[in-house]
Amino acid sequence: MAVRHRLIKESPATVWSVLADPERYAEWVVGTSASRPLRGRWPEVGSALGYEVNLGPVVLRNETVVRGCQEGSAVELEAHAGFLGTARIAIELRPWGEECLVVVDEHPLRGAGGVLHNWAFEAFIQVRHRAMLARLAKVCEAERAVVPGRPGPVVTAAVRTAGADGHA
Repeated sequence: MAVRHRLIKESPATVWSVLADPERYAEWVVGTSASRPLRGRWPEVGSALGYEVNLGPVVLRNETVVRGCQEGSAVELEAHAGFLGTARIAIELRPWGEECLVVVDEHPLRGAGGVLHNWAFEAFIQVRHRAMLARLAKVCEAERAVVPGRPGPVVTAAVRTAGADGHA
């Protein structure tokens, strides 16, 4: 079972706001090129989003379904991967001071993925999770500017009035 964690320098509320937006899924899920809501209200149980994976000229379209949700702290997903079957992906958010510890737990659930699952596949998932959590952290840290009550980037009058040459 592939379990990986990362401390994200944002609040659990900020991390949840990214996880709860089905159109942002492709921003942090490695290998996904686009995502869109399919049915239900993401991330309520039973809701689904469609996603695309580009493999050169081939575009694979699949879906991810929410199987469990604790608003603001945990979501369990069943990701469909065509002929490979499905995987269970549980994402848990734990407050860590003012930051958020994100724990991802993934394992094959149905289909060929379970049969093909071995130590090499497990190592691949670990590498993928490391990259995915790094992307999630980057997206969440960029989210600071749009979360109410959180200070965003400071824009000074000199920056706002600067001309094309960078001088005021």
